Amino acid sequence: MKLDPLVAQIIAVENFNHFTTSDVRSAYLALKNDPSLDPNSVRRNNYAELLKLVKRGWLNKKSSNIKGLTRFSKTDLFDVSNLSVNNYKPHASPTVDHHQHLLTKLKHYKAELLLNIGESEAYKELYSEFPELVDDIQPQYNAARDNNTKILGKIKAIESLLSKEKKVERI
Repeated sequence: MKLDPLVAQIIAVENFNHFTTSDVRSAYLALKNDPSLDPNSVRRNNYAELLKLVKRGWLNKKSSNIKGLTRFSKTDLFDVSNLSVNNYKPHASPTVDHHQHLLTKLKHYKAELLLNIGESEAYKELYSEFPELVDDIQPQYNAARDNNTKILGKIKAIESLLSKEKKVERI
């Protein structure tokens, strides 16, 4: 299946589920890190990519009447092994130094954090819409928040290493 490799990488993240096109767009823009990209155009292109997966039965599409949001969720047919998921490395050369590798990891973790924040927000919205499901929603919300904390720790660790490298370069 032909699918934008970056979109494939984003939706292949295991805990990335119940997402909007805007969630995918935010992660896409964070990973791509290209200020010349038009966010509206990216969102439309990502939506088209997601519809391919809906047609294949890999994603469900559900529109909310309350806010007019459309959310996508993975089905049992969703198969990461059939997606072309390569770790995205912008302008990677065969000899990427550790600094570039750290920057790539940092972008990946920041995108993953954005995705997880979207997941947490989705649980909050679901709780507002369906307060009777609090027993089902709360453990998933807590897990998403814990995951956010772990990813934030990874981001801080990499940023710390990068700032130390800058200090060494100045000396």
